[in-house]
Amino acid sequence: MPHATFVLKEPNSKEDTLIYLLYRFQGSKLKYSTGQKINPKFWNPETQRARESRVFPGYAEFNALLNNLDHIVDNAYRKLINDHVSPTPDLLKSALNQFLQKEGSREKDLITFAEYWVETTDRSPGTKKQLRQAIRNLKEFKQASKRSLHLDSIDLDFYDSFIDFLIKKNYGKNSIGTLIKNVKVFMNEAVDRKLTTNLQFRNKRFKTVEEPTETIYLTEKEIKRLYELDLSSNSRLNKVRDLFIIGCYTGLRFSDLVSLRKENINRAGDVVKITTKKTGEVVIIPLKGYVREILKKYEGTAPEPISNQKMNEYLKELGQLAELEEDIIITQTKGGKRQSETFKKWELITTHTARRSFATNAYLLNVPTISIMKITGHRTEKSFLKYIKISQEDNANKLINHPFFS
Repeated sequence: MPHATFVLKEPNSKEDTLIYLLYRFQGSKLKYSTGQKINPKFWNPETQRARESRVFPGYAEFNALLNNLDHIVDNAYRKLINDHVSPTPDLLKSALNQFLQKEGSREKDLITFAEYWVETTDRSPGTKKQLRQAIRNLKEFKQASKRSLHLDSIDLDFYDSFIDFLIKKNYGKNSIGTLIKNVKVFMNEAVDRKLTTNLQFRNKRFKTVEEPTETIYLTEKEIKRLYELDLSSNSRLNKVRDLFIIGCYTGLRFSDLVSLRKENINRAGDVVKITTKKTGEVVIIPLKGYVREILKKYEGTAPEPISNQKMNEYLKELGQLAELEEDIIITQTKGGKRQSETFKKWELITTHTARRSFATNAYLLNVPTISIMKITGHRTEKSFLKYIKISQEDNANKLINHPFFS
């Protein structure tokens, strides 16, 4: 049985060069331009595929297309033999052309392209979950509106209609903003792959809507109340409390918190070093006394983790036990209307509260902003200051000892 090989037109080029498919059979040869180009430094001549590299993030989908072409030409050859038709280069070329024309048309659909890209990208599981939610909403919108979602049709009219659709679904303003942001992600990827020249999504009116959110953090006193709870008879809540407090004093995301191992802690037990899952950056964090005590309790490592969902559930139980009864008013836009609802503080505690508590408390205690950002991963001071949450009273207390007010 013949098999396809892939070769570069100019293997020694410093620029992108075409990839040819070669197929030798029964004394004949098909030389077919795949239409795909690649810089030779990203090409592995042994596997005849793109190298797996962060510098060439599209390698997975690139190789998937070459694999498909390989299968198409093999299947076309087998079909001709089974039908008692003599294979010729022209007949095989026709099969490949039909596939690429169909594939090109298929990829022009926003939803189809987005689904394919999400499955092949190396984004984090959490990011992929958000992206898939955007795809589900696009599918529902397409069905409800009966409109085409061709890449070239994503314009301001689509934007207005899609937002109206999401408002009627009673989505909050920030949830709508996240969905629009991910539509823009899909479109940017499609433009990068030259599937469309449509740049309407970059219009200033095609904006990611957002509004300030009321999110909580725990004060040092509240964290101490959690730490001092007697949970010796409740192993379940004991472990969750301890893991949460580690988060309050390291600022680690939940995905990194549950990945903590003995090897991440130095011999003295006063510093943690970990490569973060979301960004791939190495962070080194001094460990506070509470955390060192907890690590000793579990023989130098963190408590056994549970799922994010279960931990969020148990944290609310812990908050009740610690009597975190402060009233918190949450105001947000849902279904196009401003709505306010009052919660007890314990009702709003999640795993992410630990990370926000770390950033806010460190800021209030005058830890240099740049040092906190090195741990939280915020790129700009503006984004960091939007992330932390301090009350007017906290802000005033912070300023009391400032030289300007002395």
